[in-house]
Amino acid sequence: MATRERRGMVIKNTDTRPVTIAMTTRTIELPPGGEKPVTADEVKDGTLRDLLQVRAISIVRPTTAEEEEELAAELHNSTR
Repeated sequence: MATRERRGMVIKNTDTRPVTIAMTTRTIELPPGGEKPVTADEVKDGTLRDLLQVRAISIVRPTTAEEEEELAAELHNSTR
């Protein structure tokens, strides 16, 4: 059986107020209706999961290969 490649997701703030997601890896500020890609590892973060449970944010779709590359570069540059 082939191993599935895990991908990140694009999340969206479905609340009427800004949402702050303080994950282990980084903190994301999302305005109402704002979208942001998160990595496959961040998808498993407890804080993100909690906000998904109360429907403050939702998963829009999996990230594209291009979005994955852009996010990896962004995160790499932010740790310098």
